[in-house]
Amino acid sequence: MNIRILLLLLFFTQPVSAQLERKLATEDTEVDLIFHAPRHINLLTVEPMEKKDLHFAIMHTFGTLDGGIRNLYGLDNGANIQFSFEYGVNDKFSIGVARSGLDKFYNLYGRYHFVAQRSDNRIPVSISLMGGAGVNTSDYSFLPAGNPEFIDRTSYAAQLMIARKFTDKLSLQISPSMAYFVNPLDVYQIQGDQQLYLAVGISSKYKITGKSSLTFQYIPNLNSDLRNNLGLGIDVEAGGHVFQMYFVTSPALNEQYLLAGGNGVPGEEFRVGFNVNRIFATGKR
Repeated sequence: MNIRILLLLLFFTQPVSAQLERKLATEDTEVDLIFHAPRHINLLTVEPMEKKDLHFAIMHTFGTLDGGIRNLYGLDNGANIQFSFEYGVNDKFSIGVARSGLDKFYNLYGRYHFVAQRSDNRIPVSISLMGGAGVNTSDYSFLPAGNPEFIDRTSYAAQLMIARKFTDKLSLQISPSMAYFVNPLDVYQIQGDQQLYLAVGISSKYKITGKSSLTFQYIPNLNSDLRNNLGLGIDVEAGGHVFQMYFVTSPALNEQYLLAGGNGVPGEEFRVGFNVNRIFATGKR
C-alpha cells in the first residue's frame, strides 16, 4: 500500500515541477547589463543606478600616439582627467556632477530611465534621457576685456539613449545628442565657433569573455564641419570595478566638448584613454 501511495505522489508531482520550471524560464524580467557601466568610453549609457547607489568614475585621455616612443606614445604629453560622481535618487532617476581638466570644466547632470528592455521582448529597448549644464572656470584675466561673465562661460547638453541587448554578446545604443554654448569664445579649448551642435552617438559592446567586452564609439556630427569622434576599446570587470581602456580621437571627456571639440585623424592621431568605474552599493540589493 505504501509503495502505491509513493508512486501516485511521484506521478502527480512531476507535472507540477515541470510547470514551475517552465514558468521560471519564461518569467518576464528586465534585461540587465546591456553595458558594463553607466559610462561607455565617453558616452553615458542606459545602465541605471539603484536607489542610494553611488557611481564614481575617473576618466583619462592623453596626447596623440604620433609622438612616438620619445613621448611614450602620448603619455608624456599630459592628460585630461575627469572625476564624476552619480547618485541614484531612486531606481529611475540619478543626478551627477563631474569636473574635467580641459578648461577646468564643471558639469551638473541628471539621467532619467523611461523604460527598460524586457526579456520577453514586450519592451524591446531601454530608453533613457540625460540633461546637463556646465561652466568653464578657467582664468582669462589675460584677455584685454578681462574674464568673461559667468553666463558666457555656460553650456548645456542633452542626450537621448536608446539601447538594445540583441544577444548575450552584442549590445547597441543610439544616442541623439545636442550641445549649446551661450558664447563659444575663441579662447575656449573647442574647435567649433557655433552655439548649437547636433550629433548622433553610436555605442556598441561585444562580449568576448564573461567579464570582458570589445567596445566601439562613433559620434558623427550633424550640423558642423568638425571631424567625427571615433573610439575603440575593451571593458574588463575586476574586483567590483569596470576598467575601460581605449583609443579615441578626442581629448574631451564631457558631453559639450565631445561635440564642439576637435578630433584627430583616426589611426594617425588616436589617443590612449582609460576609465575606472566603481559603484558603491548602499541601496537595496
